[in-house]
Amino acid sequence: MAVLTMAKALNDGLRKAMEADPRVLVMGEDVGKLGGVFRITDGLQKDFGEQRVLDTPLSESGIIGTAVGLAIRGFRPVCEIQFDGFVFPGYDQIVSQLAKVHFRSQGKVPMPVVVRIPFGGGIGAVEHHSESPESLFAHVAGLKVVACSNPSDAYWMIQQAIATDDPAIFFEPKRRYWEKAEVDPDATPPPLLRSRVLREGTDVTVATYGPLVRTCLDASVAAAADGTSLEVIDLRALSPLDLAPVYDSVRRTGRLVVVSEAPSESSVTAEVAARVQQDCFHSLEAPVLRVTGFDTPYPPSKCEDDYLPDLDRVLDAVDRSKAW
Repeated sequence: MAVLTMAKALNDGLRKAMEADPRVLVMGEDVGKLGGVFRITDGLQKDFGEQRVLDTPLSESGIIGTAVGLAIRGFRPVCEIQFDGFVFPGYDQIVSQLAKVHFRSQGKVPMPVVVRIPFGGGIGAVEHHSESPESLFAHVAGLKVVACSNPSDAYWMIQQAIATDDPAIFFEPKRRYWEKAEVDPDATPPPLLRSRVLREGTDVTVATYGPLVRTCLDASVAAAADGTSLEVIDLRALSPLDLAPVYDSVRRTGRLVVVSEAPSESSVTAEVAARVQQDCFHSLEAPVLRVTGFDTPYPPSKCEDDYLPDLDRVLDAVDRSKAW
C-alpha cells in the first residue's frame, strides 16, 4: 500500500502496462524528455527508450492517425493530448477512423488505442485549457469513454484501458492530479466499465464522475451535518454507462441529483436523467435535477469559480429535491 498523487498513480500504471507488454507505446507532444506538461510520463522515456516513448510533432491529427496505423500493425499505443481543448484537430481521426476500424473490418482488426485527455477546469488556465468534451465522445459508437476520479482508480483504470482491444478515451481530471490517496497494487480492481457507490446514503442519490466526485463527497459530509444522508456514486464509465447501481439507489432514495462540469444540454448528465426517469419513474419522489457547467464557452479563469459547480450548488439541488 502506498500513498500517491493521481499523477504518480497514472505514471505507475503506465509503467506497469509497459513492463507487462512490449507492444505498449506512449506517444504525444513533450511526453518523452519533458515527461508531459503534467509530468504524467516522467521518466518513462529514460527507462523504456525513444522507440517506446515518442515525442511527436504538434499535430493531434497526426498523433491519432499514427496510432491507428500502429494498432493495425499490432501495437497498443497510448496517446497523450496535452489539454482537453487541443483534442479537436484530432477529432476527425478519432471519430472517422479510430472508432470505426474494428466495425469496418468485421471484427478482424482490433483498435487497442488509448487517448489520454486531461479535462475540466479549476487550474486557472487560459482558453482551450479547461474544456469538458466528454459528451461528444460518449455519443460516438465504437469508443469506450471512461473518467478516473482518484489515485487508485487512475492506477488501475489506465492499465485496464490499455488491455482492452477497443479504443478508449481516458479522461483525467487535471485539478485532481496532485491530490493524494492510498493505492494498493495488490488489490483486485473493479471492472473498468462499472460504476461504484463511494458513500452509502438513504435520502438523495448523487451521481457524478471525474473532478466533481471529490466535491460531491464533500457535499455528503456537509449534508450529514444537517441530517441529510447522500448516497454518492462515481459513474467512472461514461460510455457505456453502468446505471444499475444508480437505479438501485434511486429505487431506495426516490431522488437523484446528477453533477458534472460539462454544459447541461445534450450531455452525459442529460442521458443519465432521461434513463433514470424512464426506468425508475414510479420510484421517483421528485424530478431528476442536474448541477452542471453553464451552456456557454468556458469563461476566463477569473470567472471559473462562478462557472464550475461547487459544494453549495450541489447542496442547493439536494435541498430542492427534498422540498419537492
